[in-house]
Amino acid sequence: MFAHIASIGGLIIMFAIATMLPINMGAIALAAAFIVGTVFVDMPVAAILAGFPGDLFVTLVGITYLFAMAQNNGTVDLLVHWGVKATGRRTGVIPWVMFAVAATLTSIGAVSPGAVAIIAPIALRFAVQHGINPMLMGLMVIHGAQAGGFSPISIFGGITNQVVERAGIAGNQTVMFLASLGFNFAIAVVVSLVFRSDGHGLGNAAPADSNPGAKPMAADAGALTPGTLTPERALTLAALLALAVGALAFNLNVGFVAMTAAVVLALCFPMAQKGTVEKAAWSTVLLICGVITYIGVLQKAGTIDWIGEAASQLGQPLLAVLLLCYVAGIVSSFASSTGVLGATIPLAVPLLAQGELSAIGVVAAIAVSTTIVDASPFSTNGALVLANIEADKRERFLKTLLIYAAVVTAVGPGLTWLAFVLPGL
Repeated sequence: MFAHIASIGGLIIMFAIATMLPINMGAIALAAAFIVGTVFVDMPVAAILAGFPGDLFVTLVGITYLFAMAQNNGTVDLLVHWGVKATGRRTGVIPWVMFAVAATLTSIGAVSPGAVAIIAPIALRFAVQHGINPMLMGLMVIHGAQAGGFSPISIFGGITNQVVERAGIAGNQTVMFLASLGFNFAIAVVVSLVFRSDGHGLGNAAPADSNPGAKPMAADAGALTPGTLTPERALTLAALLALAVGALAFNLNVGFVAMTAAVVLALCFPMAQKGTVEKAAWSTVLLICGVITYIGVLQKAGTIDWIGEAASQLGQPLLAVLLLCYVAGIVSSFASSTGVLGATIPLAVPLLAQGELSAIGVVAAIAVSTTIVDASPFSTNGALVLANIEADKRERFLKTLLIYAAVVTAVGPGLTWLAFVLPGL
């Protein structure tokens, strides 16, 4: 038990230091992972390093590198230009269009980070150029991806349904899909009211003189109008299309596909790529990967399982499910939602065996609690959005995103419990 207390204490100290001092939290987390892991948990360094999220590192670097190229050569501006023409310059509807597109992609089988990785850079560029609150745009993309995430043919839906079946719980795939869709849609409505596109919402990063209407587009560095299709832009569009097809249709690793596409572009236009590597979100990469490495120490120490089992052993099934929802939400805001789903749902089986609660209601509450927190900057989706924010606005955006993630983590699981568990009594 001492190892569990020490690892939780390390997490609290890490956040306290990062809050009080201008030190990258990822650097503190890596140091804490080494100290807590070796001293208190008796872990070898190799085991600590095994928790480093190499896949997320490649994803963040690959995506931000590729889109830095696309931004440099004006391809992102070209896509935004086309988007404006397609919507008749009604920019106010764009956040909801992004929500719908993200939901559609994940509902037909795309992994949530893959959909966010492709849509977020374009959506956020649109937001900057047209005075739409970037926080609104980023959250709409994330919650859109989560809204479609539990369809019967989606990744999360398939995983949850398999876990439910193996655990012997009576499930309902349609109810699961609608629960996630409805809950995330409701969050999107609230988000659209709080983070308004007119520049008055919390966390607005648009210029002070921006407005929700159409704004003239600035020409890129090459002094070309946004609508001009050059050979470099054409190849960049092909690279982005290859990224979308590879990630969504063939389930290829988003980071490696993006990095490969970026290297091909660099080989074809080497003189135009100067400075793009430096534009990769390195401080964000350190932040995210460091914190997740520390969470890996908690997982290997058994601290996460210890907390979950303590919640499931309470004598009150209703209260126990509420605690499981919070455990799932808090852990998932730092770790893989997929892993948390697989670990948390089976903990509810003994509670359901008592016959007091609706099985599908409990599963829906845990599943939605696990995924609605993915806007956290320490989750892949939140990290992807953060990495695509302009560098000079990223610190302010991070603070607002942390506040939003904290509110959702504090309130969201309780609301899922009220919405899905209590009605089944």
